[in-house]
Amino acid sequence: MDRWRHRGASHEVWGWIVHARSTTIQANKSSIDAGVTHVRDEVLPALKQLDGFVGLSMMVDRESGMCIVTSAWVNEDAMRASADQVQQVRNRAAELLGGSPKVEEWEIALMHREHQTRPGAGCRVGWLQTDPGRIDDLIDTFKTVALPQIEELDGFCSASMMIDRATGRAVTSMSFDSKEAMDANRERATQIRTAGTKRAGATVVEVREFELALAHLSVPEMA
Repeated sequence: MDRWRHRGASHEVWGWIVHARSTTIQANKSSIDAGVTHVRDEVLPALKQLDGFVGLSMMVDRESGMCIVTSAWVNEDAMRASADQVQQVRNRAAELLGGSPKVEEWEIALMHREHQTRPGAGCRVGWLQTDPGRIDDLIDTFKTVALPQIEELDGFCSASMMIDRATGRAVTSMSFDSKEAMDANRERATQIRTAGTKRAGATVVEVREFELALAHLSVPEMA
């Protein structure tokens, strides 16, 4: 994996640059279970055969039909080299789910696990926007200010942040032991998010909650 150095507001952090490709599909609600089974039994084994693959997750919103499948790669070169093979399995998954795939590529800026998720886990995802020149401020704020507070939320399992440096876009994801735990901490999580984005000069574009249907990630700790 490539080495990277993040210069925060008051310190430097050495780590690894890991990249991710997310595929968002607005699925037919009746097809979600079949889609999850296909991703678990067909897509995941196929991606495991590709060099540089380090994991996959799938989130589903059964009320709206939105599904997000994210694959992680040791570096940008590995992610790009996998494009043709991934497109084939992605198209089949989209066909089963009944929607057109929207594909985005990211740098994983942070990955932290308190403990592994269990069946029935929930996931709260926030899409953020900032000036590209302030993306490191957003990473630093999430890591040093928001994350310690998020860790105190009941049922907390893990947190991650993915970024697009060129556009200033970011996606934060927090998983919890259950949907009930996620429901119970929604108000406090909103307070943490509002204060953190204000401090970092970022805008919250959207927040959605999902069922974490699959979580097979080997991304290293990056927090």
